[in-house]
Amino acid sequence: MIDLGVNIDHVATLRQARRTYEPDPVWAAAEAHLGGADAITVHLREDRRHIIDRDVQLLRASVQVKLNLEMAATEEMIGIACQLKPEMVTLVPEGRHEVTTEGGLDVAGQKSRLGDVVHQLQDAGIYVSLFIDADLRQVEAAAQVRAQACEIHTGPYAHAFHDSGRDIASAPAQAELAKIANAGAAIIERGMRFNAGHALNYHNVQHVAGLAGVSELHIGHAIVSRAVFVGLREAVREMKRLMREAVPAS
Repeated sequence: MIDLGVNIDHVATLRQARRTYEPDPVWAAAEAHLGGADAITVHLREDRRHIIDRDVQLLRASVQVKLNLEMAATEEMIGIACQLKPEMVTLVPEGRHEVTTEGGLDVAGQKSRLGDVVHQLQDAGIYVSLFIDADLRQVEAAAQVRAQACEIHTGPYAHAFHDSGRDIASAPAQAELAKIANAGAAIIERGMRFNAGHALNYHNVQHVAGLAGVSELHIGHAIVSRAVFVGLREAVREMKRLMREAVPAS
């Protein structure tokens, strides 16, 4: 059964906008859990623009579901992860000037470096996922560095779906969805777990949730946005219901 990882970064974004103590992402994690989240995802960025060190330490001590730490493959972050020991780390590219993650890791272009990082994290008992584009070359490279999972970047699909009038039958949306499906099949063939995420929302999620073999979706901005109007617990419930009711792709 497909799982939902709720990214609570933007609860921290709201807090940091006023440089105060609320809303607290630790409270958000508890609300997401009560709404049915199977995992809590946070991205500890180099510039600490939203999630900060205090947050991950408290989340590690309090979260009762899987904690997924998104991070760049830097020495600082490797040290934090090995000390914190979240259940899962997702390695992502990171740029100081990006608003949000803009693309997948170039695993094929840095296999030696990422292979070492994956090994270090796994030696610490951490399950390792790589955030990659729906590119078969990157899937193969992820298998070569012995990642246990790949999270496929669904941003291009989400943008194609939106720009085509939210019509899943449109050629652009179908082409991007097919890329995700093909990458997912290749991930599973190579013995890795097929996860997906980025820019998924209440209108486009079911088409990805219905893909064969997808294990876990990581969704943040849409859920936090919906929570402004209905509360976080209900926003998570709504998203999880949509995922679970998705019709399998034929």
